[in-house]
Amino acid sequence: MGRGPVQLRRIENKINRQVTFSKRRNGLLKKAHEISVLCDADVALIVFSTKGKLYEFSSHSSMEGILERYQRYSFDERAVLEPNTEDQENWGDEYGILKSKLDALQKSQRQLLGEQLDTLTIKELQQLEHQLEYSLKHIRSKKNQLLFESISELQKKEKSLKNQNNVLQKITTKAVLEVKPFCLHSSEQLMETEKEKNNAIINTNREEQNGATPSTSSPTPVTAPDPIPTTNNRKLNPVKFVQSNAAVKANQEDQGSQKLNRLRHKQATASFRHGCSGQVTHEGIC
Repeated sequence: MGRGPVQLRRIENKINRQVTFSKRRNGLLKKAHEISVLCDADVALIVFSTKGKLYEFSSHSSMEGILERYQRYSFDERAVLEPNTEDQENWGDEYGILKSKLDALQKSQRQLLGEQLDTLTIKELQQLEHQLEYSLKHIRSKKNQLLFESISELQKKEKSLKNQNNVLQKITTKAVLEVKPFCLHSSEQLMETEKEKNNAIINTNREEQNGATPSTSSPTPVTAPDPIPTTNNRKLNPVKFVQSNAAVKANQEDQGSQKLNRLRHKQATASFRHGCSGQVTHEGIC
């Protein structure tokens, strides 16, 4: 036969009551632990015995945290479910106060914009004027402050740019000083080359004249190349020097060709007078 329903009533036997309390307490603590682990719930269990002894259980968080959450939740729920009539009256009064303040602020704003000034007295208009002057003074002060800050920043930027410009000038000057000796060396080499070319041309002209003239003819004097013109112990521009050398070369060639033409004309005249072939030998004209 199965067990019948157990009547829930106080156990009169003190020993049986204590044994039943111990068994049921342990089962209750076990069930609280199981539901906290299985369902990941926050569980708080408090049990006081007939003698006033405390038995408690709390899950992951502490007992104090769970009790604070309970108090906070129960207070909010009571405030929603049981609204206080005094609070409602206070809310009505506060609404009226806030509405009047809003209307006053809107009216003051319109007056500052120059609207609804018909109802104002002279004293109120003077107060409004002083308020506008005070506001304008603060606005100008703030504007001047911003302008000064902007000018200061621009001055700092100008100083920074000047420093950068000085650094770039130093770098450029250093680079020019490094490149200048190389340019001078190159110009000197160019002038020496032109000098050698001029000497070679002069020697060639002299050899041609010696070969075409008789032995009695006087040799053409060799003109030494002009030295490099200087002005106050400073060398002239290499380009101008090369141009002057080219002009000297062309002049010398013209002079050589003119002398050669005059010599041939004399030979032709002498041969015509003497009736010979006009051949030129080393001994003279035949």
